[in-house]
Amino acid sequence: MEIVRAIGDVRSHLAGVRKAGLRIGFVPTMGFLHAGHLSLVEESKKYSEIQVMSIFVNRIQFNDPKDFENYPVDLERDFALACDAGVELMFVPDEREMYRDRLAYVDVDVLTDNLCGARRPGHFRGVFTVVSKLFNIVQPDVSVFGQKDIQQAVSIEKMVGDLDFPVRIIIAPTVREDDGLAMSSRNARLSPDERNRALAISRSLRKAEELLRSGERGSEAITTAMRKIIEDSNPTSIDYISVVRYADLQFADVIREKSVIAAAVFYGATRLIDNMIVDMDGGGPRCLY
Repeated sequence: MEIVRAIGDVRSHLAGVRKAGLRIGFVPTMGFLHAGHLSLVEESKKYSEIQVMSIFVNRIQFNDPKDFENYPVDLERDFALACDAGVELMFVPDEREMYRDRLAYVDVDVLTDNLCGARRPGHFRGVFTVVSKLFNIVQPDVSVFGQKDIQQAVSIEKMVGDLDFPVRIIIAPTVREDDGLAMSSRNARLSPDERNRALAISRSLRKAEELLRSGERGSEAITTAMRKIIEDSNPTSIDYISVVRYADLQFADVIREKSVIAAAVFYGATRLIDNMIVDMDGGGPRCLY
């Protein structure tokens, strides 16, 4: 695996790859890799021959400067994991390489009104800006994002379509621990008790699926049942439990089309997110979580 830190080096390396007619797969990350990140590389391999990953902790998507300062970093471990996963090129820029004057930004309005976007002003502008820059630097054929960050994944999918980026976005299923907890670098912050209680989030999604399969389509009934399960786990607070349309991430009173059921919950000081995509094609619900 080659590790590069300059934009020019990325472009030089990949020029030969394109000349050889090989497809480039790209997985952007902020590092501190876990099995969820590595599964994105495996998904990328289905659509491309050369795997590129980036590690860049993007300051402008953090609302709280303390969260940025406390973000875990272990590059040597990340390099070993990425190499074992089959990454051929690792791009690790610093802030001076990625940002100069920071006078231009990319934003997507309506898709970030709800869910995490409502609680994190400016966060998605930072995400869209850095992802746009990375797409222009790497120029991948495909790029893979995880379903766990569903608002990010769907919004990037829409951004790419609207702005005509020549890249195919793949949204890969959430990778879970054996007990159902969605994998996240934040899980390391949970105490054993908090982690055990946090399993209520995935249980609440299974309850939502059960209700959907029994014929329930009302968002209020579904989210009320989910809230009861999560409240019984004594969370510090519930940020949201929402049903939104997949097409525009706006609230839906009734599930009639492809939708997302999502939750964000605090256990201790740790905010966890999880979701389920509900595909209504063919009549009955198909639930992906």
